[in-house]
Amino acid sequence: MADVARAAGVSVATVSKVVNGRYGVSPATHDKVLGVIADLGYEASLGARSLRSLRTNVIGVLVAEFEPFSTELLKGVSAAIGETRYELIAHSGRHHGDQVGWERRSLARLGGSVIDGAIVVTPTVVDARDGGIPVVAVDPHTGPSDVPTVDADNLGGAVTATEHLLALGHRRVAFLGGRTDLESARLREKGFREAMRRAGVPVDESLVVVGGYRAESAEAPARALLSRAERPTAVFAANDLSAIRTMDVARSLGLDVPGDLSVVGFDNVPESALSTPALTTIAQPLQEIGATALRILVSLLDGEGSSPGHARLPTTMVERASCAPPPA
Repeated sequence: MADVARAAGVSVATVSKVVNGRYGVSPATHDKVLGVIADLGYEASLGARSLRSLRTNVIGVLVAEFEPFSTELLKGVSAAIGETRYELIAHSGRHHGDQVGWERRSLARLGGSVIDGAIVVTPTVVDARDGGIPVVAVDPHTGPSDVPTVDADNLGGAVTATEHLLALGHRRVAFLGGRTDLESARLREKGFREAMRRAGVPVDESLVVVGGYRAESAEAPARALLSRAERPTAVFAANDLSAIRTMDVARSLGLDVPGDLSVVGFDNVPESALSTPALTTIAQPLQEIGATALRILVSLLDGEGSSPGHARLPTTMVERASCAPPPA
């Protein structure tokens, strides 16, 4: 403000009046100050703005880390926020491997002073009282809670993926699961088992393993599955990163995908279309999930009635080149 005052030849108090929309400044001086502000790129700090008005007009998207899933969600939030009067901050809250509680620390650090509300992506635990600001949770670990929640149809998507492999003729179908503490992973395994039951195909429990949703953690169980004397002819992996690593492992063992092994993933992150071969997967509408979460949060911030407690978006199958009938 001192820089603006100096350049405009006015007092700091005059600049303050213009910035805060107060009376007592002539139209000519008002326009001159605004011109200098534009030239200098002046903006009040978020902390000062919140002290003055108790609002920053900034929404936070809090993620554990920036990886393909959260990045696609962020794209949806970013595209939709242009329809609002809010600005956007993306914050990665997990550090040094602390997988539990990162969201509460982030909300305590940012809530009320930097952001007016938060979209928290895959929180381990989140409470409506955390941070003292409105919160919307995307795909929380434990499922719907006391805060508005947005997710996709994990159960239905897993049924569709498994039925696709069964329809191709596969019977030795492996399931490479996600993290056991996540509701999405539990629902995807439940969908796998439900589809197998409906088809009258027994689940070989030795073919159900945990991949952990990460490429690096999925490699060893995928290699163990594909190194068996009676290996599976198909793998349904609980997310795309695990599925892509499974195809990498298959190639390293001399197996052809899809000639020797069919693979289906889940999420439809951009990497799935770029893999070799291109991955058949269950698409979550990740960007629309982000946009939906933003709209719910804005309605809470602007007091536009009550928001839905839980919004679940449909999933769809994207058929590419990683699946074929089992080898004769």
